[in-house]
Amino acid sequence: MSLWTRISDALAALSAGEGLTAVFDKLRAPPERSVAFAIAVIALGAKMAKADGQVTRDEVTAFREVFHITAKDEAGAARVFNLARTDVAGFEDYATRISAMFAGAPETLTDLLEGLFHIAMADGFYHPNEDAYLERVAQIFSVPDRDFKALRARFVPDAVPDPYSVLGVTPDMSHEEIRMAWRKLVRANHPDAMMARGVPEEAVRLAERRMIDINRAWEDIQSSPD
Repeated sequence: MSLWTRISDALAALSAGEGLTAVFDKLRAPPERSVAFAIAVIALGAKMAKADGQVTRDEVTAFREVFHITAKDEAGAARVFNLARTDVAGFEDYATRISAMFAGAPETLTDLLEGLFHIAMADGFYHPNEDAYLERVAQIFSVPDRDFKALRARFVPDAVPDPYSVLGVTPDMSHEEIRMAWRKLVRANHPDAMMARGVPEEAVRLAERRMIDINRAWEDIQSSPD
């Protein structure tokens, strides 16, 4: 059964009059947590798309890059997206319920936040309202400020990413400490590790860019003068 078929099953509850927040509450346990992850990215992404005042074709396309959406599944994905945009519940309520759903799995929440960054940057412009939105979501997710800044450094092209920020380390740390931090990130972003924590296979492609950034940061630090 594909991810989107399972999402369609979840949408049956919406047809019965339940809201997205109620659906989230029913998707706490594996394997349906991957369904919850997909719905969460779409729902929070739809809320964020309104933050800069418009929903662009680029932002819709970004969903396709995070998740493989077939022609037959487009209607279901669009339904979740549109429901999230019009739902009276605020994004903070969504984020709070999602945070509770993935309590004890901070890496999954960081994965989700990365998907939102990908969508935010789809139109090539990082709007101040999007920054405020993502920062608030990160706070609700209890993502450390250091990790949030590392994500922003990778996605927002207003400056060359600081390799230390990308790895979540500081220049005053020893070479061995930095190497250990790099290796920990590499292990955490292995596809098997991501799927084990509830990230659907369709979204594991997020790790491809992440691994490039992580390894480039490590190479930059290694080649920098002492």
